[in-house]
Amino acid sequence: MKIIDLRSDTVTQPTPAMREAMCKAEVGDDVFGEDPTVNELEALAAEKVGKEAALFVASGTMGNLVSILTHCRRGDEVIMGDKAHTFLFEVGAAAAFAGVQVHILPNEPNGMLNPDLVLAAIRSENIHFPPTRLVCLENTHNRCGGCALSPAQMDSICTPVRERGIPVHLDGARVFNASVSLGVDLKELTRNVDSVMFCLSKGLSAPVGSIVAGNKEFISGARKNRKMVGGGMRQAGVIAAAGIVALNEMVDRLAEDHTNARLLAEGLKEIDGLDVDLNTVQSDIVIFSLVTERMTPSDVVTGLANQGVKVGFIGNRQFRAVTHYGIEEEDILLALDAFRQVVEGKA
Repeated sequence: MKIIDLRSDTVTQPTPAMREAMCKAEVGDDVFGEDPTVNELEALAAEKVGKEAALFVASGTMGNLVSILTHCRRGDEVIMGDKAHTFLFEVGAAAAFAGVQVHILPNEPNGMLNPDLVLAAIRSENIHFPPTRLVCLENTHNRCGGCALSPAQMDSICTPVRERGIPVHLDGARVFNASVSLGVDLKELTRNVDSVMFCLSKGLSAPVGSIVAGNKEFISGARKNRKMVGGGMRQAGVIAAAGIVALNEMVDRLAEDHTNARLLAEGLKEIDGLDVDLNTVQSDIVIFSLVTERMTPSDVVTGLANQGVKVGFIGNRQFRAVTHYGIEEEDILLALDAFRQVVEGKA
């Protein structure tokens, strides 16, 4: 039975070009700054997002943590959304390791934060208050269905926040998806943030790694913090080589994932017992709901697995499906057949 794995775009396999590049990668000790392949990847990544410098890290979670450590001191406060990946899914690292207090604000359905609420949340100078040191945004927004924030939406928060002397960090795990979805240059989405993290190992299909980018001073501090949290890698060019292929060859094809996600969402919408807000399907993520009482979410997951389809249950009778490299239109049609069989009892 063919397995159609829609749980996440992290399940991608490296491309043949990546495997070849990894095999042939020239390497050195990256902690000494002597791995030429890592250095090439970091220079390429910095150019892609329009920043002075970049740092290769093991994961997006590490990248966000290193960024918070670099921007903040213990006892500072960080503003972010209540559905932010950093708040929900990074094991409380900001509190545990950076010692910061997270001030959450409600995310709108498209992942936006209300600019007025953000400005109102910035602490005034007071002996009783922790200082506001950072605002974190997310684009695309994972928990809000992969919605993409436009440059204007980003600027509506970044500009007034930075005018108050507070930096902005972008969790851009899937920011390349945002760029492709909106049809705008990636640098338009990153020009007004002080630091950005993006993943190589999601839609870009590399097997390991993420990038943190910012100005040279910030990256110098981030490099030391990366070492502190155990992220100092040695002959890391072996995995960095796949990241170079990802940036050079795998960005434009993200549009295929978005097309397949739309096909999946529209098909799910037509199935009796399921519901999808099509307005939120803007990239490679589809969040849909079980609205029938005929079965439980566990019944759906188990039934689909028996048909060779894997999806993620995210609670509150909701599921997430993510399209990615290795999933073709034919797979989406087969998956929809499986959904109809399981939810409606129809082949």
